[in-house]
Amino acid sequence: MSRIGNKPVDVPKGVKVEHANRIVKVTGPLGSLQIGYDPCLTVNVEDGGKRITVVNPQPEIRRNKELHGTTRALIANMMIGVTAGYQKKMEIYGTGYSVKEQGGKLVLTVGFAHTAELPIPQGVKVTIDVAATRGNEVPAKFTLSGMDKCTVAQFAVDIRRVKPPEPYKGKGIRYADEQIRRKVGKAFASGGA
Repeated sequence: MSRIGNKPVDVPKGVKVEHANRIVKVTGPLGSLQIGYDPCLTVNVEDGGKRITVVNPQPEIRRNKELHGTTRALIANMMIGVTAGYQKKMEIYGTGYSVKEQGGKLVLTVGFAHTAELPIPQGVKVTIDVAATRGNEVPAKFTLSGMDKCTVAQFAVDIRRVKPPEPYKGKGIRYADEQIRRKVGKAFASGGA
């Protein structure tokens, strides 16, 4: 049995839940999200729409066990998404590196001969706090925010993949709370032979 899947999801105040045809739709102050679930599971809206439970009628089947906890977690993430939303803070380190938003795209200048342009997904908002780096100490900072946790996280991964941080000087794109394991560069012996 999935311990996470068996926990009921409490519906916060101001959130409306609709359930029909194996689709759960959640509407809150920030907007609405919906998810379809597998027919091997049963989703029940209880207590007049104040609690949601996910039931796995065949817990002996491995695939059903896997989907049980995942479906419950996705529904719980939707509850947080429509009330508080999700955000991911990111930083860019490196001399001359910068970030800007232009025409629905995120434009990154990160040491290549060309700029990297990534289309901003629908439902994701980009807030640029510091547009350009100042030396290697002050990074460019920006925040991704939105209702859908998966979309925000996937866009953050796509941005980081453009220029992952390198281990010697730490230049590149990273999450704000990410710790980079630094390596010591080559040491040259002084003096001649």
